[in-house]
Amino acid sequence: MPFISKIQRQLDYSSFASDVPIVIDNGGSYFRIGWAGEADPRVIFRNIVQRPRHKTTGETVTIVGDHDPALLKYFDCTRSGPRSAFDSNVVYQFEIMEYILDFGFDRLGADQSQIDHPVLITECACNPIQSRCRMAELLFESYGVPSIAFGVDAAFSYRYNQRLGICKTDGLAICSGFMTSHAIPIINGEPVYEACCRTNVGGYHVTDYLKQLLSLKYPHHMPKLTWEKVEDLKMEHCYIAPDYASEVRIFQKGDKEAQDKTRCWQLPWTPSPVEEQPSEEELARKAALKERQGQRLREMAEAKRLSRINELENEQKGLEFLLQQLKQVEDYEVSSFLSVTGYSSRQEIESALAKVTQSLRKSKGEQVETEEKAESSMAEKYNLINVPDDVLTPEQLKEKRKQLFLKSTTEARQRAKQKRLEEELERERQMKLEEEKRLENPERYLEELHAKYQELSERVEQRKRLKTNGNNTNGNNNVPGGVGRGERLNAAQRERMRLLTTAAFDRGKGEDTFGIKDEDWQLYKLMSRDNDDDDDEKPNEDEAELLRVSSRLQEIDPTFFPKSESGSSTSEPPRFRPLTKEDFQIILGVERFRCPEILFNPNLIGIDQAGLDEMVGISIRRLPTKERGLEERITESILMTGGSCLYPGMAERLESGIRMIRPSGTPIQIYKAYDPILDAWRGASVYATAMQFPQQTFSRMDYYEKGEDWLRQYQMRYSI
Repeated sequence: MPFISKIQRQLDYSSFASDVPIVIDNGGSYFRIGWAGEADPRVIFRNIVQRPRHKTTGETVTIVGDHDPALLKYFDCTRSGPRSAFDSNVVYQFEIMEYILDFGFDRLGADQSQIDHPVLITECACNPIQSRCRMAELLFESYGVPSIAFGVDAAFSYRYNQRLGICKTDGLAICSGFMTSHAIPIINGEPVYEACCRTNVGGYHVTDYLKQLLSLKYPHHMPKLTWEKVEDLKMEHCYIAPDYASEVRIFQKGDKEAQDKTRCWQLPWTPSPVEEQPSEEELARKAALKERQGQRLREMAEAKRLSRINELENEQKGLEFLLQQLKQVEDYEVSSFLSVTGYSSRQEIESALAKVTQSLRKSKGEQVETEEKAESSMAEKYNLINVPDDVLTPEQLKEKRKQLFLKSTTEARQRAKQKRLEEELERERQMKLEEEKRLENPERYLEELHAKYQELSERVEQRKRLKTNGNNTNGNNNVPGGVGRGERLNAAQRERMRLLTTAAFDRGKGEDTFGIKDEDWQLYKLMSRDNDDDDDEKPNEDEAELLRVSSRLQEIDPTFFPKSESGSSTSEPPRFRPLTKEDFQIILGVERFRCPEILFNPNLIGIDQAGLDEMVGISIRRLPTKERGLEERITESILMTGGSCLYPGMAERLESGIRMIRPSGTPIQIYKAYDPILDAWRGASVYATAMQFPQQTFSRMDYYEKGEDWLRQYQMRYSI
């Protein structure tokens, strides 16, 4: 079976005698395997399995434990994530366990088809008999192990530290592991399983809780918050608070003490390139280039102007020559002469000549008497307007009406143009005055502008509510259906409705017959025109002024955000802000002690179970023997082991918690294991070298003769 791993395979397997046991610490987080009598295990790896397929060949490979992330880019891992053989701290997936054992024996240098050495493997306290039977079946049937011994990891750790003189014969082992935490009383060197206590909270839950908090706090950095990195952050920065409530109040105040306890993880960040200011030579070069481009454009415009002047002069000479020829033509030949030239009359030729002359003067930059020319041209163009209708023919009457329409349209267009020009000049004057006010007192100008914006926005919103939502003005805004059509109309519309209603009842003498006759609708149209005022134009003016004030505030106040149509201020950030070093920082504040606090208060993550300090009191109360002084001897030797006991402040918090549930004056002594992570394997390694160890094993012959039921009665003795 192909394996991908960074762990080197051991080469000295054949140098060990067949009676030297193999020691396995089968933990929920790490798998440790080595030889009995040695100080450290030979092979350590994560107790997980992943089986992805190669993207090109489709071959399935087995990745056990730690792996090189650079290799995974060649495999499809979408259908096969990391899997564990454990449910809490009990092995239940023996297909995965077989992959792990294959890999462990392979890295140790053994031939997987036959293992000729006894095996000592650890298990959890009160391990279900079904799990122990399946493990024995796997080792006996698949690997041919001659004998097996099962032991509790916390008991081995306590026994090892007892040999080192750290703890006493009677005591209590608190083992906080990866998925669970145990409290096991030890009397005369033997664990009392009837009094042990378990909580389904461990290091996995602390890491998962920290990952959730950081993902919610920094959602844009979630790809960086991998499980391995969060695990490192937990082990490096987390600690146990002596008093959780007091510690929270410190961070709520945000004073210097909270800042000292805050940690920062800086993510990889590359500063944005700073645009260098151009040098004087570069500025001079750009200015010269711009000047050359401007000169080229000016030359092109001048050439185009000269060409236009030349064309207009030629056209002017042609028209003047045509008029001179027309003077020499007899009257009866004028029509035939004009038909050849394309003009219908002498006036048309003169009008064309006047336009060409005016265009030529404009092109040359000469002053043109526009008003006199316009008046003369208007008089020539609309020559029938002042002529009485009596002396005009029907064709001339039709032409006169046409000239009247064209003249009125032209005059209206000129008046509108003049009005727009005056409005533009007025706006420029107002802007100039506002700019002077702003330069005179900027703060006061900004306050006045904000006040004006607020007033205009409230006015526009109120008018919209009265027009569309039907809100009455008597204060009962929350009463639905209490507003009629009349309450939504403006003053002019209400007056118009009153007059129409009066006219209708007056016409029908008490009966509403208005609208039967055609003249009634003529009256309605007349009254609508007469009563129309500029109320409808006023909202447009307010909205235009509100838009102008809003744009002005956006120009001079970068913190201003205009209100949306719903009336709430938009929460959009500035359109562009360069990312800084602070944007790539993960700040660990209250998370440092909030996450490991679940070991003492599992209800923080929704687990209704006891904490570590309560577990000690529960285990002491469950002791089967009530020997005098036994409880004091146990509390005098409490050993902390397991990876979750490495947090700073764990011993002090545990001691204060136990002191609150024990009688006053009870002697309490908390010890930390020499190596909380490896002491279980080292204790098992020392135990396997004892002379009495073969009597504590369960042989393959016993398995074939007595069956799995005999394992129900199997119990190892640790005080040998």
